[in-house]
Amino acid sequence: MTQIPDIQKSGDSRNIAIDKVGVKDISYPIVVMDKQKKFQHTIARINMYVDLPHHFKGTHMSRFIEILNSYREEIALDKLETILLEMKKKLGASVAHLKMEFPYFIEKKAPVSKAKSLMEYTCTFDARMADGFDFTLGIKVPVTSLCPCSKELSEYGAHNQRSIISVKIRYSSFIWIEELAAMIESCGSSPVYSLLKRVDEKYVTEKAYENPKFVEDIVREVTEKLTEDQRISWFRVEAENFESIHKHSAYASIERGQARSR
Repeated sequence: MTQIPDIQKSGDSRNIAIDKVGVKDISYPIVVMDKQKKFQHTIARINMYVDLPHHFKGTHMSRFIEILNSYREEIALDKLETILLEMKKKLGASVAHLKMEFPYFIEKKAPVSKAKSLMEYTCTFDARMADGFDFTLGIKVPVTSLCPCSKELSEYGAHNQRSIISVKIRYSSFIWIEELAAMIESCGSSPVYSLLKRVDEKYVTEKAYENPKFVEDIVREVTEKLTEDQRISWFRVEAENFESIHKHSAYASIERGQARSR
């Protein structure tokens, strides 16, 4: 058979290295540790990148998929370091990146009726391998926030909104997604639920009214809780309130700890 030329491996004269090159938005099954049921199977959107030296024209995109397929049904947190090492080896790279975004479901009970339902949280595993292994866990937690200013100014009622609290952490010992979600959720005016009966609606409405929060209050309270947890070495917290009476969203963020170059 005639040998097929390897164009990607051919030279490039522009002398420009590339920081990240690879494949993005691959839909793939993964396994996540579940505090109640040991394991949870879900579908992640996966990005895989490596660095590319200046003297190569391109990378071999098919090899990223081959690596994923070689760990079929075994893609989990404890395999990330191994996968990254294989990416570096097979693609001749000095740095490898792997990011997974996936829905994670936690069973929640309504506050009064105790009706059970599944609540979805968007989570991320973001891993990098250069000289050593670096990993961050991310989660987006929906809450209700009630405006303190509106409550103070109005003769009756106060406007509230859905808010999303986005947190990324580095940790020294294992933290359950369920732990992190509960910690963050407690910082809103009220949690959000998938299923509420009338008695629950009354409860959460009144709870939010008695617990007004600006977006600034939310990020400060999350910061206090994350700082108190000795397992967490670095974090970034962002809160966005999707305002119900304004066209814009309200936003705040705080980052603490020793950030690493990514």
